[in-house]
Amino acid sequence: MRVATWNVNSIRQRLDHLMRYLKEAQPDVLCLQETKCADEAFPRLEAEAAGYNVALHGQKTFNGVAILSKRPIEDVTRGLPGDTGDAHARYIEAVIAGDSGAMRIASIYFPNGNPPATDKYPFKLAFMDRLTAHARSLLALEEPLVLAGDYNVIPETRDVHDPALWTQDALFLPATRAKYRALLNIGLTDALRATTDASGLYTFWDYQAGAWQKNNGLRIDHMLLSAQAADRMRSIAIDKHMRSLDKPSDHVPVRIELD
Repeated sequence: MRVATWNVNSIRQRLDHLMRYLKEAQPDVLCLQETKCADEAFPRLEAEAAGYNVALHGQKTFNGVAILSKRPIEDVTRGLPGDTGDAHARYIEAVIAGDSGAMRIASIYFPNGNPPATDKYPFKLAFMDRLTAHARSLLALEEPLVLAGDYNVIPETRDVHDPALWTQDALFLPATRAKYRALLNIGLTDALRATTDASGLYTFWDYQAGAWQKNNGLRIDHMLLSAQAADRMRSIAIDKHMRSLDKPSDHVPVRIELD
């Protein structure tokens, strides 16, 4: 099974890019973030015509997550448990049937958290705590689990082009990285770091200051796997070429192959 994640940064602006990616990469499951549209505005017909079932948790103008799957989508959960007052469309989870059993997959869009001196940063940290608590309950099911998405977290210095420039940013603050490690420590595997220790492997390049041309990137899009999923992983790839398209998203897809 091929599972991919991609922050498209507006599905309506990147529809042609989405259709191209579905045709080229042929993911069995694609998790999307920052769709930036209500459910009724999502290009469902185009996705279905390409052979995909669709599960949505949208929001007009902001946020928005989705799961596209060639296989049936079941047991959909919209919204991250733990805060009934959180109206942000940042989390969707579903069970995908496979030839060798079902897999649970979530598409997640973490809060950015900037500026750190505002209430945006405590909201980010609380979101991460809620995800850790929920993920712990999912791990207790002892099934293949993939938590995919835009985490807005730079885990280590090797995941950013110039760490010194990011020391005061919410994506790289010590508390942010500590929460990310706490999430891993409950029994999850960072799919990329399970295969390589290399630096300079980025998933995001800002639109400003020639970041793409200079390769001044960040790794903030992650796929975290339960032990049952990690045991089945064959490979991981960052589809960097998608950033070179005309009017691209500032993120690129990450995909894994699972037995």
